[in-house]
Amino acid sequence: MASDISLSRPSGFAPGRAKGSFWRSLVAALAVIAVGVSSVALAANNSVQGAKKDEGGFDGDAPTAILIEASSGSVLFEKNADDLRAPSSMMKLMTAEVVFHAIQNGDVKLTDEYRVSENAWRKGGAPSGTSTMFAAIHSKVSVDDLLHGAIIQSGNDACIVLAEGIAANEVAFAEMMTKRARELGLTQSTFANSNGLPNPGNKMTVRELAKLARYIIQTYPEFYKLFGEREFTWNKIKQPNRNPLLNSLTGADGLKTGYTQEGGYGMVGSAVQNDIRLIVVINGLDDPDDRATEAKKMLEWGFRNFEARPLFAANQPVGYAKVFGGDSRSVKLASPQPIKVMVQKNGTDKLIARVIYNGPVRAPITAGQQVGVVKVWRGANVAMEAPVYATEAVGTGSTIRRAIDGASELVIGMFRAGAEKL
Repeated sequence: MASDISLSRPSGFAPGRAKGSFWRSLVAALAVIAVGVSSVALAANNSVQGAKKDEGGFDGDAPTAILIEASSGSVLFEKNADDLRAPSSMMKLMTAEVVFHAIQNGDVKLTDEYRVSENAWRKGGAPSGTSTMFAAIHSKVSVDDLLHGAIIQSGNDACIVLAEGIAANEVAFAEMMTKRARELGLTQSTFANSNGLPNPGNKMTVRELAKLARYIIQTYPEFYKLFGEREFTWNKIKQPNRNPLLNSLTGADGLKTGYTQEGGYGMVGSAVQNDIRLIVVINGLDDPDDRATEAKKMLEWGFRNFEARPLFAANQPVGYAKVFGGDSRSVKLASPQPIKVMVQKNGTDKLIARVIYNGPVRAPITAGQQVGVVKVWRGANVAMEAPVYATEAVGTGSTIRRAIDGASELVIGMFRAGAEKL
């Protein structure tokens, strides 16, 4: 079932006096999709059929790519962003997040020391011929140093030592990684080891890599600094950070490169310019130089062509959700944070915004309860989404009100079932 709801316009907006073609192109009504997830996706796809491709769109060479703005999560460009591919060493971001999370929870300390097993030394150390921090066999290394080795030097041995130290073995640690990924909303990612060395079980999309990078940047600012360190010395061997953006793009400070024969050359990169942070993820290129060039070109294009525009101020009503069995028929929705979207500076973007929730929402509802999300489409792509919350409590309605709502839903359900059969 879909129905129209009124949309509270951004402060300062009034019909006939909007400034710039951006506001004229924004659809000023949100459709509420009060059905299951599959129907929500169908409605979204139908709403953008025939949408014209942005004339100022980026022309990229990477088989899979995405560019997002970190604060709002706005998607500026995407290409096959949901294709699963081998993430190679970019997968170390998930390993790092699991360790960061364990430290944050007090389960692991930076001063804890883990022994370098023969398994870690052979598979990821000097004998492996892969990227390594050159940790000596049977030596003990602190978690702090292991994180430096894993992030700056892309040390496969460092990741295995962390996995064995935290979970006893890599298989158990990989299960922790997958579980943690689901908690973060990474629904497609799967992991079979801790470092991204070739394994059919290692799969990620560039969209989920970007989402993970954004989470790390926002949640662990003290640890994120590691990604921008230029070099690290261990076992008397100095190695530079493998990220080429650090030396070629103003404001670049992360995050990770990767390569396997199966996955090709990839990179997760981030930079800040003029107080705007962008995150780029590319994967599947055939040449490391192309990887560096493509990532830099995409970030520069984003900084050059986009700017942040407010859609709603903090706590400004966005729309309403239908309530089932409540002392009110609807509940007002808003976000405690400003809702912004990145738009092209030339103002050619056509945006469609919707509030989406599963409903009607059953009473009682508490103030501050998340009810759904606001999604904004730029053409055929979701530009950003933000959670929306009930601005007020809704109590349980009378017996008569609940009976009326129940009968109404029964009738609607019958019509819905009939439509599905057709």
